[in-house]
Amino acid sequence: MTDRVKSDVGGDVKKDRARATRRKIIAAATELFIAQGYAATKLDDVATKAGVAVQTVYFHFTNKRTLLKESVDVASVGDDEPVPLLERPFVQEMRDEPDPRKALAIWTAMSRAIFVRVAPIMGVVRDAAGMDAAMAEQWEANQRQRAIAHRRLAELLDEKHALRSGMTVERATDVIFALISPELFLLLTVVRGWPAEAWERWITATVADAILA
Repeated sequence: MTDRVKSDVGGDVKKDRARATRRKIIAAATELFIAQGYAATKLDDVATKAGVAVQTVYFHFTNKRTLLKESVDVASVGDDEPVPLLERPFVQEMRDEPDPRKALAIWTAMSRAIFVRVAPIMGVVRDAAGMDAAMAEQWEANQRQRAIAHRRLAELLDEKHALRSGMTVERATDVIFALISPELFLLLTVVRGWPAEAWERWITATVADAILA
């Protein structure tokens, strides 16, 4: 094996180890944030739970705010691959689906999977926003990202000529943003005890009745 090949292999091993360490830290932090809130979670606690030195946590994430953001990002897409949500295969599947109601159902099925993962950690961000300016900024950034995603859904449905008469893309975006929300998901699944599958069926029908022809 040449020195160049050995170097490449060694570099890949180091990258894999670093990525595995980041995953452990994010998983530990997510569990602690949800269990005890943002303010009460210390990076020392995260390090202990992840089985790493606290310096390792600082090396990978710098501060607690960045760690919470990474927790939200990973929960949103389900992995740490550098692929944005709107570039995931389900979006192309929606484009290819000629039936707008079935296309909407693809989106709500994905939303259910996302909310099961992300709604609890988003609750942490929301609760911290009232006391921490950085978390308030994070909350607003997450809301903007959600609005962008839901506008893309509205645009895809409009491209299929599926919006009801008088329903603009802007209004459809607002309706989708309000209905397909982590707050409403938690209200129905946690407070009222609905199974996530029941939420998915109801939200698909409700959004379809509200915006589709």
